[in-house]
Amino acid sequence: MKLPGNMQGMMKQAQQMQERLAAEVEKIRVEASSGGGMVTVKMDGHKNVLGVVIDAEAAGDVEMLQDMMVAAFNEAAKKVDDEAKGKMGGMLGGMGLPPGLF
Repeated sequence: MKLPGNMQGMMKQAQQMQERLAAEVEKIRVEASSGGGMVTVKMDGHKNVLGVVIDAEAAGDVEMLQDMMVAAFNEAAKKVDDEAKGKMGGMLGGMGLPPGLF
């Protein structure tokens, strides 16, 4: 199906933007900690965990350690979302779309 010239150009531009965004998300690396640094989580742009560091003091109290792990993972995931949203907003800004559309 052949799209009108303007529409075809917009589709190509959208595909290129999606590819650039995927490349930018691939580069995202975040680190988040909880418990005053007793638990630290490193995560990539796809929310894959790259590493976890646990202070030896935290290992004694299992419930506290579990809570700190959950908090660190959630904070890292939020940071990934924030960075990805910022990158997407920067790319979409050049398209002249109304604010808040994405």
